[in-house]
Amino acid sequence: MKFTWECTMRLSWTDNNNNRVKQVAIPEFNKKNAICKYPFESNSGEELSTELHNKTIQEYCKIGDVDNAMKLVAQLEAMGFHPNSISYGFLIDSLGSVGRTLEADVLFQEMMYLGFKPRIRLFNALLKGFLKKGLLGLAVKFLVEMDRMGVCKNQETYEILLDYYVSAGRLEDTWMVVNEMKTNGIQLSSFVYGKVIRLYRDNGMWKKAIGLVEEIREKGISLDRQIYNSIIDTFGKYGELGEALEVFEKMKQESIVPDITTWNSLIRWHCKAGDLTKALQLFTEMQEQGLYPDPKILMSLISRLGELGKWDVIKKNFENMKCRGRQEVGAIYAMLVDIYGQYGRFQDAEDFISALKSEGFLPSASMFCVLANAYAQQGFCEQTVKVLQLMEAEGIELNIIMLNVLINAFGIAGRHEEALSIYQHIKESGISPDVVTYSTLMKAFIRAKKFDKVPEIYKEMESYGCTPDRKARQMLQTALMVLERRH
Repeated sequence: MKFTWECTMRLSWTDNNNNRVKQVAIPEFNKKNAICKYPFESNSGEELSTELHNKTIQEYCKIGDVDNAMKLVAQLEAMGFHPNSISYGFLIDSLGSVGRTLEADVLFQEMMYLGFKPRIRLFNALLKGFLKKGLLGLAVKFLVEMDRMGVCKNQETYEILLDYYVSAGRLEDTWMVVNEMKTNGIQLSSFVYGKVIRLYRDNGMWKKAIGLVEEIREKGISLDRQIYNSIIDTFGKYGELGEALEVFEKMKQESIVPDITTWNSLIRWHCKAGDLTKALQLFTEMQEQGLYPDPKILMSLISRLGELGKWDVIKKNFENMKCRGRQEVGAIYAMLVDIYGQYGRFQDAEDFISALKSEGFLPSASMFCVLANAYAQQGFCEQTVKVLQLMEAEGIELNIIMLNVLINAFGIAGRHEEALSIYQHIKESGISPDVVTYSTLMKAFIRAKKFDKVPEIYKEMESYGCTPDRKARQMLQTALMVLERRH
């Protein structure tokens, strides 16, 4: 069966022989999302069939309107029915993608209870949701349950695990996954090699990371965008910007089109090195390629230019974005500038969110994270907390990234006790701290001159299975040197 949207604003569907089965009037039509509101019953008051409910649930999920999909589920269950297996799949995918993992897990358990047998794709979707939120304990239990049910991990399962372990700085777990892939005869893809390169980079072995490129060539694996991005980011992190730009040029010569990740790396590391002229040049080139600027990258530029008092340069770039048809993006970034205090507006997070909505822009999880980080960088702890509260009110669950931002906000404000309390909350709530959590907490104690606490946090990080990165090791050395001088 298939759906068609007719100009008469009626929803009709046909069977496999293209014969019209039924037509239902749509009470209200949302032009922006091209989907009806409240398609629950026909004009005659006749209840829609369970089949139509399932089809409409799936359509809502396809366009990301998970709230209306869940309303339909509630109505279906009130009638004494449950979604079919396909609808369950769509719902679990959609809920997981917006960070609503607990609801996704409940539906998954309900699906199992009803006797449905989920495919590996659904297991992967839920696993990804758990790890994205930092729920490593639940993810591990979930993997055990997969083994018990005889569900074998596939390439995607391993790549989800690798993505999390590398980001969390869990060196031993990463090698365990790589070795398991080799044992099971799963070929290491460019994605896996890209992650291994990043792992070497984060542990100070950048030359070894570059050396891995030769191994990739020997295996006959072509250097794709994923690997090029990892190499560029590795060079950038260690200040080898000339080499990063050379790799960037070579990438383009081989007809590999740079994506937003490529541009983000180059702009971020040039900002960090203080070469704002080149960073702005790259920023302009990126827009000329038709790519939307990343909010985090804009924040880096705003921070550095703001420190130098170059607000006219920021304003000029906003105007250029609008000229390129990025009005809505320009509005968001202009508001971010205001957070940095130049014009004194939007000092309240609620005002900012209201202004975004008035522009017709619905804040996403990543946008809330950017906003929280903007307040955190200024040490506005109360506003950072308010952002997270507003996010929860929108139905988006807190994850480890958001909580790390909150630790950073308290650290910048010199409130190390509050930063420590957030860390304790992370552990008590079942979310697994990552290397960023520990590094940010160490930084908070160094700012507060509580150097004796830094080695304790470092040891806890190691005992928890997180491999300290270069930044953490440097902070430990700084703290130990201060403690040694005191004695």
